[in-house]
Amino acid sequence: MDWIREHMTESWLALAIVLGVAEMFSLDLVLIMLATGALGGMVASFFTDSFAIAAVVALITSVGMLAVVRPGLARKLDHGPELRLGHRKLVGTQGIVTETVTSLTPGRVRLSGELWSAQPYDETLTIESGETVEVFEIRGATAYVHPVPRLEP
Repeated sequence: MDWIREHMTESWLALAIVLGVAEMFSLDLVLIMLATGALGGMVASFFTDSFAIAAVVALITSVGMLAVVRPGLARKLDHGPELRLGHRKLVGTQGIVTETVTSLTPGRVRLSGELWSAQPYDETLTIESGETVEVFEIRGATAYVHPVPRLEP
C-alpha cells in the first residue's frame, strides 16, 4: 500500500489505461466513464497526498460521467437503422394481385417472390387480379393490402 501511496499519480494513470483498454473490448461506454474518473483521481493526486480525497474525486467524476454524459452519448451512437425481420419487412412493400381479393374471399398476392393470402385493408374494396397493391399490415399468414393509385395517361 505504501508503494501505491508513493506513486499515486502513476497508479491512477495505470488504472485509467487498463479501464480504457477494457472499454475497447466491451464497447458499453461504462468503463470509459470509470477511466475518466480515474483520470480525475490522478489530477486530484497532483494537489494532495491523501488517497481518500483522490478516491472521492474519482468516484464523483465517474458517477457524474455515468449519469450525465453516457446517456446522451449512448443515444447518439445507437441511432442506427432499424432491423426488420420476418414478416414485418413486408409491411410497406408492393406486390401484384394474382387472385382477386375481397373481404369475403381472401385472394393471393405475390410479395417479394412469394405467394401470400391477402385481404383488403378496407373491407369495402375489391381488388382485381393484376393490380399493384401495398402491404399495410400482416396478421398471421394474411397480408392486408390496399391498391396503389395509378396515374392515368
